[in-house]
Amino acid sequence: MQTMDMATIPLREVNTTLQAQTAETNQTSWVIENPRGAHAVAVGLDAPIEVTVKGSTGYYSAGMNKQATVHIEGSAGPGVAENMMSGTVIIDGDASQYAGATGHGGLLVIKGNASSRCGISMKGIDIVVHGSIGHMSAFMAQKGNLVVLGDAGDALGDSLYEARLFVRGTVKSLGADCIEKEMRPEHLETLRDLLDRAGAEAKPEEFRRYGSARTLYNFNIDHADAY
Repeated sequence: MQTMDMATIPLREVNTTLQAQTAETNQTSWVIENPRGAHAVAVGLDAPIEVTVKGSTGYYSAGMNKQATVHIEGSAGPGVAENMMSGTVIIDGDASQYAGATGHGGLLVIKGNASSRCGISMKGIDIVVHGSIGHMSAFMAQKGNLVVLGDAGDALGDSLYEARLFVRGTVKSLGADCIEKEMRPEHLETLRDLLDRAGAEAKPEEFRRYGSARTLYNFNIDHADAY
């Protein structure tokens, strides 16, 4: 295990060191101490390494992640795991706005709550939130799964495409073109797998599924009020 202390090592050097790791590295386990709310910690990683951040982080932590597992032992500011491609990002605390935005793949686990716009424009990422999420989450979500063990705020899934939304608690309101859908066996199986991978103690049967009504794919004057 290799430790880097941000009390003495600049952020640029920390990220450069982690970004230099490859699939052939023997040093697969890293610890970052004293992040002190720094922005853009552990971004742009592209190797099968494990990075543990001992504390909370600021904006855009673990962004553009590929292959790596990043574990933040605290909370994360806006844009955590933005544009994630693969790998796993785990937040022990809460996440601020637009967590997992535009994510193409991988798994984002938030053990606390997530703020507004969680999963905005998601493109294949899987997001599991153990707590609740704020308004406008999954806005224009294209692909992937958003799982929420708690409640969802206003305008869930506004203008979404083919992403699947699973909520165990209450939904304050659904956004334009988002409707509740039947929970079929294949959805229960997908949900069971995601809950297991995220270490979430919940039963798939406790959730409701939401998705696109597909009325906004092309402009239709009959639906003009929804645009």
